Amino acid sequence: AQSLLPAGRRPLSWRPVRGPIGHPVAIGHRLLVGVLALAMLMLAPLAEAGPRLDRITETKVLRVGTPGDYRPFAMKEAEGFSGHDIDLVEAMAKELGAKIEFVQTSWPTLLADLAADRFDIAVGGITRNVARLRVAEMLPGYAPFGKVALVRAEARDRFTTPESLNQPDVRVIKNPGGTNEQYVLQHLKNAQVGTHDRNAEIPGLIAEGKGDVMITETYEAKLYAKRDPRLHAAFIDAPLTPRNWLGFLLPKDDPDYVRVMGFAWELVDRRGGVEQAAQKWLK
Repeated sequence: AQSLLPAGRRPLSWRPVRGPIGHPVAIGHRLLVGVLALAMLMLAPLAEAGPRLDRITETKVLRVGTPGDYRPFAMKEAEGFSGHDIDLVEAMAKELGAKIEFVQTSWPTLLADLAADRFDIAVGGITRNVARLRVAEMLPGYAPFGKVALVRAEARDRFTTPESLNQPDVRVIKNPGGTNEQYVLQHLKNAQVGTHDRNAEIPGLIAEGKGDVMITETYEAKLYAKRDPRLHAAFIDAPLTPRNWLGFLLPKDDPDYVRVMGFAWELVDRRGGVEQAAQKWLK
């Protein structure tokens, strides 16, 4: 083939120059070596995981925070923690080759405990919302729900509209720190509002007549109404709020960790784990 260079000229990339000991050195070879070295330096950090993922990999321990008071997602029993979210996070930990160390937290301190590095992931019926996503990461949503009311079965005809909940003679018992409390404070300003720190005890208080209304989510209300005939889950077919989803909560400090946990969730989901947990706990 005819060269495009003038007669007698070599390609610039292979023009010989004298090296430090007098031997010819090809400029193209030197350039290639330099480019490869730069590429290796640029790619080197990609081979290392972030600090949180490194620690979990080395210790083989995944710290899981949960309030442990929200059936059927996570509940602390005498024998340990159980529920929908517990099954799923245990399956994810298995993919990481790690065992779980549970850390008790609370709804009011959930985000603060996450920021203080008390745990690596939080589960237990945590609503996905903008406020949480501003300061943390959340895995894909599951278990679509709306806010509903748990009331006494004998008063089911009394509470049929949102306005019927917001009356001066209605006693509402709320648990502090979560989105249920936010709903009560925003929408039930005319009602008598009391606070009880133990979420799992509020349904019993309603059943005993010590309160009239508990604002909660679809699955918890259905569960307690099924277990206790004195209770009724109101607004199940027409929730008080637009539909939302729950999600696992993660810190933002290690993108590699977030990416790997997203992959672990995807594996569990594609293998049918999310559906199996739903069938076991939510149906």
